Amino acid sequence: MQRYFIAADNWKADNHIVLSANDYHHITRVMRMTEGDKIICNHPYCQAAICVITNISNEQVIAAVEEWLNDSVEMPVNVTVAQGLPKGDKFDLVLQKGTELGASAFLPFEAKRSVVKWDSKKAKKKLERFNKIVKEASEQAHRNRIPSIEEVSPFQKLLEKSKAYDVKLVAYEEETRSEQYHSLGSILKEIDQNQSVLICIGPEGGFTLEEINALKEVGFYTVRLGPRILRTETAALYFLSSISYHFEELEW
Repeated sequence: MQRYFIAADNWKADNHIVLSANDYHHITRVMRMTEGDKIICNHPYCQAAICVITNISNEQVIAAVEEWLNDSVEMPVNVTVAQGLPKGDKFDLVLQKGTELGASAFLPFEAKRSVVKWDSKKAKKKLERFNKIVKEASEQAHRNRIPSIEEVSPFQKLLEKSKAYDVKLVAYEEETRSEQYHSLGSILKEIDQNQSVLICIGPEGGFTLEEINALKEVGFYTVRLGPRILRTETAALYFLSSISYHFEELEW
């Protein structure tokens, strides 16, 4: 059943929902639904309901709540991905697949070796595209909520924001070469489900030693992600997959 995330203002007092704009187009043109078809509508406060389409007209779809759902597929820990700005559309991939894998939020930042520099003049348009990507990925994955995307931060701002998290991990390629490395698995065993986790990924060129030391000073643990060097767009997905397996699939 197709899932849609509906703004709070579009939930009416009589348990009717108004879908318009992109949702209207998707329902009528892509899915070719008609009156009587059922969809799942997500409220911004993470509640979801099975709804039946009662009317399609005037660029709007009207649906009525039939049954409220109590299920949730959200990760048992809140995981934020701090991603050093990569080239091209790699960040789009991180947003899409990271959302499917359960990330709670994304925090893009500029590192010293970031090839891409954030253009503040194009920021609004890019953020709109980013938010569209995570919304569509959340619908596809049947998430209960849409991950948030913060504005791009300079590295120093990332250090300040990291103080709000309980557990802070940074992928560091030098850990793969060390005989006394910190494995991700050993650290995950120490995390409780009520803690917030920040995972930090560098850009294509990696972190400088000065940046790694600065991250350690504010409480980050450097970890290796297996014995191989991963691309920047792969590292976040490795992190999230490992956390999902540990908390959602591993039999204790």
